[in-house]
Amino acid sequence: LDSARERSALAMFRPASIRRAVASASVISRSKTDFSYGKISMKTAVPGPASAALVKEMNGVSNIQSYAWAVDYEKSFGNYVVDADGNTMLDVYGNIGSLPLGYNHPSFIAASQSKRWQTYSAQRPALGILPPKEYPQLLKNTLLSVTPDGLEHVQPMMCGSCSNENAFKAATIAFMNKKRGGKPYTAEELSSALKNEEPGCPKLSILSFEGAFHGRTFGCLAATHSKSIHKIDVPSLDWPIAPFPKLAYPLKENEAKNAAEVKRCLKAVEDIFAQWAKKSPVAAIVVEPIQGEGGDRHGTSEFFKGLRSISRKHGAALIVDEVQTGGLGSGHFWCHDHFGMDDKPDIVTFAKKLQISGYYYSKEFAPKSSYQIFNTWMGDPLRVLQLEVVLDVIKKDKLQQKVREAGETLLHGLEALAKDFPNKVKNPRGLGLLCAFDGPDAATRDAYVTKFRNAGVHIMGSGDHTFRFRPNLIFTKDHAKEALKVFRDVLSKN
Repeated sequence: LDSARERSALAMFRPASIRRAVASASVISRSKTDFSYGKISMKTAVPGPASAALVKEMNGVSNIQSYAWAVDYEKSFGNYVVDADGNTMLDVYGNIGSLPLGYNHPSFIAASQSKRWQTYSAQRPALGILPPKEYPQLLKNTLLSVTPDGLEHVQPMMCGSCSNENAFKAATIAFMNKKRGGKPYTAEELSSALKNEEPGCPKLSILSFEGAFHGRTFGCLAATHSKSIHKIDVPSLDWPIAPFPKLAYPLKENEAKNAAEVKRCLKAVEDIFAQWAKKSPVAAIVVEPIQGEGGDRHGTSEFFKGLRSISRKHGAALIVDEVQTGGLGSGHFWCHDHFGMDDKPDIVTFAKKLQISGYYYSKEFAPKSSYQIFNTWMGDPLRVLQLEVVLDVIKKDKLQQKVREAGETLLHGLEALAKDFPNKVKNPRGLGLLCAFDGPDAATRDAYVTKFRNAGVHIMGSGDHTFRFRPNLIFTKDHAKEALKVFRDVLSKN
């Protein structure tokens, strides 16, 4: 195709709203957030008839039984999600926290017209063996520009689960390499590994926490303890589980109680290292700064510093799972930075808001041989281009400050609701926009999730009875006020 015919052909497949956005992208100033504002407009309950029909159709194609309602992604914009029935809702859940710039951000639309985006859309390279010639510089400009303090390298992956899964592998490989003093593998190790036997497949364990969620692949499931349905009927690995602090709120009124709780949990971790030393030595600790699926339970500075000290003492890796918390939602690009750790984690995993998944690591955790950490795609350069746009908008639109301001407005508003509706809104808490509050029980929480949604705010639950906020980074103080008004109206009437 010549260039004119090619442009015409491509336009045929481009949705009308995107064509309009592309046409106007050159006159849209990214310093303005007008695009992110809209108006809640509810025409039906959710799901409405169109969504219900589409969900039924989807379950006939792929019956995973988790579809809730169908989204019109072409019409959705900024902080507002539009469903198949034409309902427009303020979205404070952000596709499980995976939308960095909301829906159809003009910077994404404009960037998608570039030659690089077209090239990476036309062919998806097997990055583990044939990376693009520009890929090293692209990674330096993006993922390596936001490297967590203390880490040097990054390994892109396919999703949050495989990021954690391969982080576990990197930790155990490093543990055994240290144990054998850096010597080459023996013939016995190599042959026994093919039979799932020692010494090639050593008895090692990964320590995780009650309430944790690290993914749904086999190793990650063994470290996941948030919902039984995630694990039922699936064989697991015999790995230790430690208690995660259950903090009492408000924090300032419960400092002594919470300090004792953190001390209890750290003692349990120390005891596990001693108890498992002969049975299956702990090669790594994996922990979330905030247990998203486990009910938005927060770690603390003392807890994370204690884990670092214990893992260092026993020669184990400290893996911080930032799949849900990384990418600025907490007000810091990396949520564990809130904890002021001088001795940094060994590995940090990521996904969701960064669009690309993977893990950062120090030199000690680099694989010793090719194909130890490997899959066909090893990430996706198109998703790295998306991250390039995200980082550009974060910088140009000063989103870090705006996230902190919006998070403060949201949390203060939740605290006010807790005072006015103490039987319905409990334990408001948050870092940046990663806010949450508890309902009295699961049934009440689930009922209010539906009521809030039908009133125009899309929110979801986590844990036993928690409401979880995961809005995108262009969520402002005004959006927080809009959501809080809906909550107050619904709580007042019900």
